[in-house]
Amino acid sequence: MGKPNTRHLDREITLTERKLEAVRREEMWPLTSSERRQVMGALASGSYRTLRGKSTGRAERTLDRVWESVQVRLNAELAAFQKERGRIVAEAATAKAAKKSSSWW
Repeated sequence: MGKPNTRHLDREITLTERKLEAVRREEMWPLTSSERRQVMGALASGSYRTLRGKSTGRAERTLDRVWESVQVRLNAELAAFQKERGRIVAEAATAKAAKKSSSWW
């Protein structure tokens, strides 16, 4: 019995970690289309209010809320991938232990 095949999950975990780091730097590429739309709307509204010489508080709060929700979503995805990887490794270890205990030597 060889090692469990977790390459796919390892790749997904790495990608999700990269996405999370990009979101912390407020990059746009890891966002979904609805999240992009919310960010662009808040930026446009803040720019308009700045141009008019008014407060941009609501637009800034909207941006902060969107970035925070994206981080929460990516953290949840990362936790799910890690949990699934742990389950696969534990399942393989259990199968290996059962195979060893059933033999004479």
